Amino acid sequence: MRIIVFFDLPTTTDKDKREYRRFRKLLIKNGFVMMQESVYVKMVLNQTVQKSTLEFLKKNKPLDGLVQALVVTEKQFSNTVNIVGTFETDVVDSDERLIVL
Repeated sequence: MRIIVFFDLPTTTDKDKREYRRFRKLLIKNGFVMMQESVYVKMVLNQTVQKSTLEFLKKNKPLDGLVQALVVTEKQFSNTVNIVGTFETDVVDSDERLIVL
C-alpha cells in the first residue's frame, strides 16, 4: 500500500515558512518521497504500519493549513499516469561540433 500526503500550508510569515519546512523535513525523515511540490508518498507494508503512520501525521500536523492523506493499493498506484509538457533546456546536447582525436 501507499500513503499519499497532500498539503497546502501558508507561507506568508516567517513562522509559517518555518512550520512548512519543519513538516516537510519530518515527512522526508520518516520515509516519504516527493512526487511533486506538496505531494509526498510512502510505501507501507500492512495496515498496522498504515495506521501508525496516519496517527504520526495527525500528531505532527502543522497548526495552520490543510493536510490530507490518501491510502491506495500498490495496484492502484501502479496505474498512475504521468502527463508532462515539453522539457526545454539551455544545454546543447548534440555532437555537431564533436572532434574525435
